[in-house]
Amino acid sequence: QVRLVESGGGLVQAGGSLRLSCAASLTSGNMFGINRMGWYRQAPGKQREVVATATSAGTTNYADSVQGRFTISRDSAKNTVYLQMNSLKPEDTAVYYCNADGWVRSTTFATTSFGSWGQGTQVTVSS
Repeated sequence: QVRLVESGGGLVQAGGSLRLSCAASLTSGNMFGINRMGWYRQAPGKQREVVATATSAGTTNYADSVQGRFTISRDSAKNTVYLQMNSLKPEDTAVYYCNADGWVRSTTFATTSFGSWGQGTQVTVSS
């Protein structure tokens, strides 16, 4: 129903910066709205963990490990969420996934909820 496409990952030295982007688009239905968008990450051998989230009301939350270094922002007009990552550390190395939830309205005006994940983008921080 809603497709998420991430971009912006790559290789950076410790102390450097990267900016991730995630754009949402409708694949079926008539229109959609997003309640919350966020970024998660999964390092090798570890569980996926939340990095930062942002609601449609503007509330943001961050994992303690990235507080003060990462900033999440949304462009509602473009249905896009960004993650500005500064002062990167080797332990930030992971595959970063975009997540969004909200609603989709069909051409018959039926409304359903959705939850979608992006395909992931690799972030590697070298020491």
